[in-house]
Parts: sequence; C-alpha cells; structure tokens
Amino acid sequence: MSELTAHLDVPLDRGAPAAARRAVTAVLGGWGFKDADWLDAAAVIVSELVTNAVRHGGGCVALALESHDRRVIVSVADGSSVVPRRRDPDEVGGRGIALIEALSEGWTVENYRGGKRVRVRLVPCPRGGEA
Repeated sequence: MSELTAHLDVPLDRGAPAAARRAVTAVLGGWGFKDADWLDAAAVIVSELVTNAVRHGGGCVALALESHDRRVIVSVADGSSVVPRRRDPDEVGGRGIALIEALSEGWTVENYRGGKRVRVRLVPCPRGGEA
C-alpha cells in the first residue's frame, strides 16, 4: 500500500482547532477511515495539538497527516522551540498532553525549521481503515 499524505496550513486564531478537526476528519474519511470513535479520538488529538501551537507556539502552524496501511501519524509544527510537557491541570488548561497520551500510541517532538514539530502516532483504526 502506498503512503498517503496531507499538509494543511492552520489559521492563527481561536477558530483554528475547530477548522483543523473538520479538515482532518474529512481527509481521514476520504482515505477510507470510517470508525466514528477512532475519528473522534483523532479529532481530539488534533484539537489539542493545534490549540497548543496557536496558544504557545508562535509563527506559522502547519498540520500534516501521514498514513500507511491502518497506521496514521498526525503532526503539528510551529515556530517555538519550547518542548511541550505534561503539567498539572488547572482552570486554564493542562489536560492536553494527558489526553494525547491516553488516545494515542505515543508522541515525539523534533526540531523543525527553527521551531518544533510534535508527531503523534494514532492507534490503528479498528475497522473501516484504508484498504
């Protein structure tokens, strides 16, 4: 099976997480991923990544999807080199990394064009993944 990729620039405003969720759900659905719970988990992960990039990252925010077989990697790049870390939740936030860890197989951070890129390996789609 060949690899599928999608690259999206994300607007730097409050609507960015919702726009990213809609775009990712549409792309993954177009690629044949149909499991509703899996798509919901992917949308939550994307929302958390984009929210953090817009709130803390600076510069342009770029979202990418990669798929090979039923494996999907979501990545979000921004202009900050500060590595995200898990922190205690409060009334403002602090739940994003815990959510990402609970809904994925894992995540990494790499230097990317003067900033960073956070890459998240989604769990395999249980059914309805690409053929």
